[in-house]
Amino acid sequence: MSKRRQERRKYPRINKNLPLSIALKGADFVVETKNISCGGAYCHVDRYIKPLTKLAICINLPDTKRNIFCKGVVVRTEEAVPTGYNIAIFFNEIDKKDLNVLSNYIHHHLAYEQIQ
Repeated sequence: MSKRRQERRKYPRINKNLPLSIALKGADFVVETKNISCGGAYCHVDRYIKPLTKLAICINLPDTKRNIFCKGVVVRTEEAVPTGYNIAIFFNEIDKKDLNVLSNYIHHHLAYEQIQ
């Protein structure tokens, strides 16, 4: 009998490509998430961003026509072959209302995935 691997994350995550605008020391650029949760996001960027870098973030939720504004910090940077980097971002400042909107969005998509 195999044991199910226990999820250690605090928040569930979805594999969803969402537009994410990042402001970093005067440079603004748009990327897409590979996955996202209420605690953070994982995405591909075309430049090296060192861990512990603080970011201003805008998450576009297309189905809701809402934007979530928050702050985050890069907790991991991995080189992605052939070009660019994958970064893990922890959301360290997010308004409770925005967190609730993001949570509802994620849970809606999790429920939809279970139906499929």
